[in-house]
Amino acid sequence: MSGLPAFDRYIGIDYSGAETPKSSLQDLRVYMADRNGPPSEVPPPPSLRKYWTRREIAEWLVKRLSEKQPTLVGIDHGFSFPLQYFEKYRLAHDWPTFLDDFQRHWPTDEDIYVDFVRDGLHGNGAARCGSSRWRRITEERAGAKSVFHFDVPGSVAKSTHAGLPWLRYIRQQVTTAHFWPFDGWDVPPGRSVVAEVYSSLWRRGFAQENRTDDQHDAFSAAEWMRRSDLAGTLANFLAPALTPAELEAAHVEGWILGIA
Repeated sequence: MSGLPAFDRYIGIDYSGAETPKSSLQDLRVYMADRNGPPSEVPPPPSLRKYWTRREIAEWLVKRLSEKQPTLVGIDHGFSFPLQYFEKYRLAHDWPTFLDDFQRHWPTDEDIYVDFVRDGLHGNGAARCGSSRWRRITEERAGAKSVFHFDVPGSVAKSTHAGLPWLRYIRQQVTTAHFWPFDGWDVPPGRSVVAEVYSSLWRRGFAQENRTDDQHDAFSAAEWMRRSDLAGTLANFLAPALTPAELEAAHVEGWILGIA
């Protein structure tokens, strides 16, 4: 990538794993910006519901990613699991295969709660569970909790388990989107990118003003991506300085954008 801005639009999404994919949730927030100014909040599609649902966000992203404007999307939940998970269940080190396998056991894109799978009422979560002691390399670098660390403050476990099937859905619908870094660390020019973000890295760097915490997290993700692209530093974060072994692991486990 050159020093010129690579993207025309920047979308930050604060995600929630609460309730069902059809539930209108106050802590699902979407902010979008272009190169010319800071992000503004994107309201959900017109309906009787006041807030976004996870299904609506996925469908809206499919439309945005299908447009010709190169767009960088940052979603704040885990995009994959630690290598220990792949080893335990003898899974190929292949992200699309992982997504298919996960959705079969945790069909959280259906009209269910994540806890329905956790409690054995739906799916087969017991056959695909992990340990809260397992962390991906990127989580260790970011100081983030494990994607298996449920029911604690600041946990992304529920949103990760809710969001993974929707990443699969988006990928199936928009074959031109580049899911970083699984589709490669290098992004072809003109392509839209979907990346994992961790808003806690940036939220204190921007004045919160009158935004709620969830609004501010989505705003901060979009604004950091926009400013980094305009400043020419985003390319460095898309190519983090990792050892060959770390690069190989991160190609399976994923990587949080913003961790150099």
